[in-house]
Amino acid sequence: MVEGNWTKVNEFSLMSFSSLPTEIQSLLFLTFLFIYLVTLLGNSLIILVTLADPMLHSPMYFFLRNLSFLEIGFNLVIVPKMLGTLIAQDTTISFLGCATQMYFLFFFGVSECFLLATMAYDRYVAICSPLHYPVIMNPRTRAKLAAVSWFPGIPMATVQTTWLFSFPFCGINKVNHFFCDSPPVLRLICADTALFEIYAIIGTILVVMIPCLLILCSYTRIAAAILKIPSAKGKHKAFSTCSSHLLVVSLFYVSLSLTYFRPKSNNSPESKKVLSLCYTVVTPMLNPIIYSLRNSEVKNALGRTFHKAMGVRTAFCRHFEV
Repeated sequence: MVEGNWTKVNEFSLMSFSSLPTEIQSLLFLTFLFIYLVTLLGNSLIILVTLADPMLHSPMYFFLRNLSFLEIGFNLVIVPKMLGTLIAQDTTISFLGCATQMYFLFFFGVSECFLLATMAYDRYVAICSPLHYPVIMNPRTRAKLAAVSWFPGIPMATVQTTWLFSFPFCGINKVNHFFCDSPPVLRLICADTALFEIYAIIGTILVVMIPCLLILCSYTRIAAAILKIPSAKGKHKAFSTCSSHLLVVSLFYVSLSLTYFRPKSNNSPESKKVLSLCYTVVTPMLNPIIYSLRNSEVKNALGRTFHKAMGVRTAFCRHFEV
């Protein structure tokens, strides 16, 4: 960035999908509203069912509940404002609002990377040390692992957000995105940001690569353990316990890598918006669907919870009928 004349910026304007015709924006509004509601409902159900059903009080579902909290947070930070820009053309966001949105995006994103690594370690212990699994992953240990997963997002988000928003901004305040992401906001700064960009690149690589390497290490050992199982049925059962997590990890990391690690020549603002939708909007909706459709324990627990709820409702109605 180059030093130049600048004025105090009190608010930003999110360009979102303003280049599209009104009819397309209306269609996008309905689509994203549906995804938003499904995401909130699906992840809320995962949280409620894993809390209510004693059969799902294992470490795996404890970490899944944490993941659902993160996905709900992602959606609450991004989607409501995006829906406002689509239906009401309310593109303005305050300086503080933009900084707050960016902070929580960093926080939830970093936390999810480390939580997915923790969930991979949980699957590794469950498959490679099944007899010691309840002892190793006791309530105290799983609480510590969850805390370690959530914590890195705090310093990363604090440093990157406060540093970025301490720079002077030029008069142009149009953010070419549907949320306050770091790269489009960085383009509005009229000061030398070379040091910050180096920090941001190194920080992003570390945040993505460290959990990714931990996940690869866990699944390498899992694969080695599965290959040693003599029966095909045993191999299938072992693989099915981690297939949902593996699919979720693949969706998250592929969309994240394509968004932030593509060559700039292939990285137009419009294509980046589409890719950003994958890990910020679509993936949080798919996660509860993947875990419920591919997991018989969750499906059975949903059925039991539904029947219990219907039983309570019937008893309640009969009480008032009498």
